[in-house]
Amino acid sequence: MKITHLLLIAAPLFAAQAQDALPLAKPVPRMMVLPLPHAVESFQLDGREMTALHHDPADMRPFWYPLVSSKGVSLTRMGHPHDPVSHSHHNSVWLSHNNVNGIDFWGDKAEVQGRIVTQRVDHFEDADDHAVVLMTNHWVRASDDSVQLIETRRSEVRPLDGAKSWLLMIDAEFAAPAGQTSTFGTSFFGLVAVRVAKSIGVNDGGGRILNSEGQIDEAQVFRKPARWCDYSGRITNDPDGFAGITLMNHPANPQHPTAFHVRDDGWMGACLTPEKPLTITDAQKLHVRYALWIHDAVPTQGQCEVQWKAFADLPLADLAAIRK
Repeated sequence: MKITHLLLIAAPLFAAQAQDALPLAKPVPRMMVLPLPHAVESFQLDGREMTALHHDPADMRPFWYPLVSSKGVSLTRMGHPHDPVSHSHHNSVWLSHNNVNGIDFWGDKAEVQGRIVTQRVDHFEDADDHAVVLMTNHWVRASDDSVQLIETRRSEVRPLDGAKSWLLMIDAEFAAPAGQTSTFGTSFFGLVAVRVAKSIGVNDGGGRILNSEGQIDEAQVFRKPARWCDYSGRITNDPDGFAGITLMNHPANPQHPTAFHVRDDGWMGACLTPEKPLTITDAQKLHVRYALWIHDAVPTQGQCEVQWKAFADLPLADLAAIRK
């Protein structure tokens, strides 16, 4: 008898013996968060990375990269394909704002520069249908490291149809330092933004922008209020090599439906304070929620709306309960 036949016969025996030896062994969760070197948390489904949260203290702010499709290709990129120097802050998916207490946390080369620095990772959660990381960030003025905002951020990856369709949900709670106030100034830059892959961009790849109002591409969508905005295009040369990202604003967020800052050159952002400033204290905190629906194909307006409604109906995360 061949060795391979013997191995095939023996394999079930070995498995049975292992199960008998470890009767209390638990199933491995399908979704897991794996901490990696250099301040990275990898979100994996059945051992396959969906995205990773980067928060190296040497960076200007945390970001998520890559966002992987079913084709194994990232739907986002690091930096502008034609202007990487002045757009060095375009790091895949990021959360930031260009005017907090007069400090610019958006760009990398501001006159009054801010940085978002992770203080600690507070909590991990693995399950079959989701994985979670909770972290505490300080928004600081770069010149003296004075704290302007204290942020609790929860990142959740939830597969809907494996790598073909999944959610990255972002909850963030902001508080001012004790005894202080902090103000998000009026701006179209911030709070959540996405730099899509070059091949998805309207200008570079012939992609498509669509918002909840049925408006298409930058000429119609730019700075217009919406519940969500989708950016889709080609990611491989396969006949079915299309995918995209729908950025969704939660109805509980301020000034909803909010303006979306979207460009044909390959980026989109959901604005927090496009019309008026927003002031918080240590007692009067701000909780915002966003989601990115990562999907295969080029969805219709109706398909995106179904996903937004499902997201909007989910209960808000209780960040205080998780910290306990």
